[in-house]
Amino acid sequence: MFGTMKMAGFGLLLTFVTGTALAADPLVDTTWVKASLGKPGVVFLDVTSNPAAYAKGHVPGAVFTHYSKDNWRVDTKKNGHKVAGVLPPVDHMEKLIGKLGIGNDDHVVIIPAGVGAAEMGTATRIYWTFQVLGHDKVSIMNGGMAAWLADKANPLEANANKPAPKTFKANFRDDLIATTDEVKAALKDGTTLIDSRPVAQNLGIMKSGKVRAFGTIPGAISVPGEYMTVNNGGQLRDNASLTRLYEISGAPTSGKSITFCNTGHWASLGWFAEYALLGNRQSAMYDGSLTEWTTEDGAPMERKVNLD
Repeated sequence: MFGTMKMAGFGLLLTFVTGTALAADPLVDTTWVKASLGKPGVVFLDVTSNPAAYAKGHVPGAVFTHYSKDNWRVDTKKNGHKVAGVLPPVDHMEKLIGKLGIGNDDHVVIIPAGVGAAEMGTATRIYWTFQVLGHDKVSIMNGGMAAWLADKANPLEANANKPAPKTFKANFRDDLIATTDEVKAALKDGTTLIDSRPVAQNLGIMKSGKVRAFGTIPGAISVPGEYMTVNNGGQLRDNASLTRLYEISGAPTSGKSITFCNTGHWASLGWFAEYALLGNRQSAMYDGSLTEWTTEDGAPMERKVNLD
């Protein structure tokens, strides 16, 4: 699968100069969304993955997609073991995005449910996917539908939107994906490794059932993805608070870094904070994360606390 290896030879890679501005603000608020309703070239993408809630009421004009059923992530195998939730083949993503009425010139605004950090990870993971596909005209509505519904003056639409399909062509950017080999190289060259999982998993006290070993990659700095939102909710923290969190954690916000978790979900929150909000364009995400890392016999793991 493309999420676990570099895609050498896939067309022309998007030229990107380190430190340049993104084509769209990474975060927009409900006021911006309300003012942009009906504007041509803006596609509101409802990623709440709750058909019933969408049918009851959504941002006017929003197109619905289901995070799992539409296969924004897929499972694969490596070394005879399952690797969960990696980036699907590019042709699948092109078809899916085009079917949602999104073309290369459209500004995509991702609308999550906004009910918690884990669910906001759906938005940041899809944001990362668009960036990997070379589409940087993409934003997330901070606070999601929870914030939209909190203001009774915001309009709702109950009818499902079925947009006319468009052609979407990817300009794949492999610099945003870290491979297992690159993580191994990072252990030797000192590239910053950031563990976005909950602290108990980083310490080795607890383990996800999707990985084969307790602990973390040696030397990884713990900056949990749930810390990227206010009180583990649906609002991303402001840049000053994020900068302080990274300082307290001992993690730099500049220079080459690789963020990982168990399956590349929590890690997308950390990557989004570092890359999109704090501006570190040398930040990449390990798509396969520990589900892939632990498929390899002998891949080093550090267990800081062993209670067994």
